[in-house]
Amino acid sequence: MDYIGYGVLAFALIILFSSFVTVKQGTIAVITIFGKYQRLLRPGLSLKIPLIEVIHSRISIQNRSVELSFQAVTQDQANVYFKAMLLYSVLNHDEETIKNVAFKFVDSNNLMQALIRTIEGSIRAYVATQKQANVLAQRNEIVEHVKHQIDQVLESWGYHLQDLQLNDITFDEEIMRSMSRVVASNNLKAAAENEGQALLITKTKGAEADGNAIKIAATAEREAAQLRGQGIALFREEVAKGMTNAAHEMQQANLDTSVILFTMWTEAIKQFAEYSDGNVIFLDGSTEGMNNTMKQMMAMQQSRANQIAADKK
Repeated sequence: MDYIGYGVLAFALIILFSSFVTVKQGTIAVITIFGKYQRLLRPGLSLKIPLIEVIHSRISIQNRSVELSFQAVTQDQANVYFKAMLLYSVLNHDEETIKNVAFKFVDSNNLMQALIRTIEGSIRAYVATQKQANVLAQRNEIVEHVKHQIDQVLESWGYHLQDLQLNDITFDEEIMRSMSRVVASNNLKAAAENEGQALLITKTKGAEADGNAIKIAATAEREAAQLRGQGIALFREEVAKGMTNAAHEMQQANLDTSVILFTMWTEAIKQFAEYSDGNVIFLDGSTEGMNNTMKQMMAMQQSRANQIAADKK
């Protein structure tokens, strides 16, 4: 009797503990009775009828990823090799959606095979309409095409496509070498263009610098000539004042002022010879002639001073 009692107690304890079910966070348990759907168990500790209710499956509601590696053929018969990463999840947590996920496929392996083949088939169908030269530039278009084609199919299975990333797109080795040569040629062309532009900029800046230097030198020379002309004019003005004062004093002393006129005449001849552009001077030695010569030279010097002033403006 003791053994029977212990057996009954042990059986009762097993039944009692089997009635408790723990569902982990991020999963939902599907309960069946004799193979027929009964209810769902949410995360946490729950109770079920021992020996009657059975956990059919545990559905993950977290995001899941799978890596893909497959080949496609373009319109011009070039092989394209894809490496992609697929991110998907259960559409929502509603009871009907979870039931659909639990009973649509025999197991998760069958779901995975169907999902991978559907994705690969959609990409192959799109690539078959494109030429090899356009595939690399249409990475985003391929992803959008697959999402548009696959979303409805996955929703009928109870899933949603979160993201599809085409991590690597390659071609046959010969095509890759040809593409490398094209890229290298384009890089050399771009480098040559950049070098030519740099040389043009350097030459242009050099020409601008030379032009500025010439302009500065010409300005300095012009200002120096103006200063020389102003100095000569001031000198002559002071000489004229001195001669005027001397003549006035000589007249008061009843002396001959022709000496002063002769001095002014010889000084003017000297200045005219130093700063004029000619190299021949015709002179008249009479007093009247010296007076006329002085007036002419003074007029010529005044004209030159006016020209210098005009250049300064």
